[in-house]
Amino acid sequence: MYYLMDLPKIRSVVSDPSQPDGDRLVLLRVSDKADIPQEAQQFLEKEAKAVVDYKIDLDYDYWTAVLEDCLHVFLPEELREGAPVGFAMTGHIAHVNLNAEYLPYKHIIGQLILDKNKRVKTVVNKLDSIDTKFRFFKMELIAGEPNYVVEHHEADCRFTFDFTEVYWNSRLHTEHERLVQMFKPEEVVADVFAGVGPFAVPAAKKGCAVLGNDLNPNSAKYLAKNVKDNRVTDLVRVSCEDGRDFIRTCVSRVYDDPFPAYTGPKPSRMQEEKERKRLQKLAAEGHPIPPPNAAESTGPRRQRISHFVMNLPDSALTFLDAFRGILVDNERDLSGIYKEMPMVHCHCFTRELDPAKAEQDIRQVRIFVPQTAY
Repeated sequence: MYYLMDLPKIRSVVSDPSQPDGDRLVLLRVSDKADIPQEAQQFLEKEAKAVVDYKIDLDYDYWTAVLEDCLHVFLPEELREGAPVGFAMTGHIAHVNLNAEYLPYKHIIGQLILDKNKRVKTVVNKLDSIDTKFRFFKMELIAGEPNYVVEHHEADCRFTFDFTEVYWNSRLHTEHERLVQMFKPEEVVADVFAGVGPFAVPAAKKGCAVLGNDLNPNSAKYLAKNVKDNRVTDLVRVSCEDGRDFIRTCVSRVYDDPFPAYTGPKPSRMQEEKERKRLQKLAAEGHPIPPPNAAESTGPRRQRISHFVMNLPDSALTFLDAFRGILVDNERDLSGIYKEMPMVHCHCFTRELDPAKAEQDIRQVRIFVPQTAY
């Protein structure tokens, strides 16, 4: 068995091409009879009719592992060792970050990814330039169709957006999940830089009331669509304004226009469909249709913010000054309704791996926010 052919998608026992209905061939892992070890030759002389040549063509369609197999064939030898090691998927789009030395081969790399991955319809290379105002990556098409509106699934939610107009990072799904798990269903979450909703939509599906804001009009547009598509329109209020203005006014907004009380988990699509069919059956049989059950409240109306999410690592720290005095407006002091101050989840960048050094590095921004600001 040690000497048998062992290649993916290639059978070890095949029909003899010269005698399709005759003997079967057992393929050995050698290219010449002289390469067969002595003990194996003795066995074959005793048990087999003959040793014959059998040709296998491993063409382009055979190879499926792009980077390990095909890519190294196309690249110069000096570039093979540091070749790109993978790509990220967002909907039907594969995106890569190619270093300068690989840019002359970008279309070959893109075509390989396209050919070897059935889910991929479009391949883009992220450029170094970033939109200075809305902080999303600019990119270039290197293979496939120029279709950048994707449907991406994460956390049992469906997100639609134009990948060239908004920020999305598929590798952050664990961070999205980590933060949403911290929220209680009855809480109110203010998402300052909400994007297309990776925090806001899953939080709302959990039961949270959400203020979702983003300065990018395209992000706000797709956030509103995703809120509707995921059936949480009653729990998410979308706005498109500067982050500081949003922070300074959202406490008053929720106080003046509270969210309804938490009424428990929403039924799934399957449960809704089952109930719809039940009512149809009642109607067909001539029975009266019962009025829909009003959702039972499990608490008071929600008018206090429990969490602020600030997922804009490049500059979120510079917005912390906007929290000064947000519990006091021109006419009233709202601090009395807050038994606990809201938690501010402020994302930022640091190159330090040690937690103590990372904290010291982050504090170099030297932004002071007094306790009353929270």
